[in-house]
Amino acid sequence: MDRAQFIGAMKEDTYIKAGSDAHRYMHEMSQRALTFTAEINGKYHEPEELRRLFFELIGQKEDETFGLFPPFSTDYGLNITLGKRVFINSGCCFQDQGGIEIGDDCLIGQQVVIATLNHDLDPARRGNMFPAPVKIGNKVWIGAHATILPGVTIGDGAVVGAGAVVTKDVPENAIVAGVPAKIIKTIKE
Repeated sequence: MDRAQFIGAMKEDTYIKAGSDAHRYMHEMSQRALTFTAEINGKYHEPEELRRLFFELIGQKEDETFGLFPPFSTDYGLNITLGKRVFINSGCCFQDQGGIEIGDDCLIGQQVVIATLNHDLDPARRGNMFPAPVKIGNKVWIGAHATILPGVTIGDGAVVGAGAVVTKDVPENAIVAGVPAKIIKTIKE
């Protein structure tokens, strides 16, 4: 299995069986991601070098408007797509096998978790997984310690409150907070 085949399978919401080619590929590629994140997190890097390392990790053309405060963790890296002027604060963990898309002008707070895989609920098949992408629109602010679960889309201009657990889609310009996250306000344009 190669990257294109894997990402294609993830877009089809494939059921990933433990021990399958896709599962083995995920584990092999996690070693690649660990190499990059160890370098990113292991010592100080000038901002330019940090950007270079991050964009090599995600396999995307480098963008000078991107900002990152390490540490940063991901277990694949190659299924993250970023817009312009994205800032990711320290301690974030992206589980991106299922795909993470982040639009322009987004702020990701400290220790945000974005997950794109769910395990099978049946204990006999618990090692099997369901991928589902997370899509974050433009001008979104995700507060510190928020968790975004698989399959969620966050609309343009939305705000996710600190510590929120987002289990379902968030409309444009909504402010959500709580566990599970609920709309508490709408931003007027």
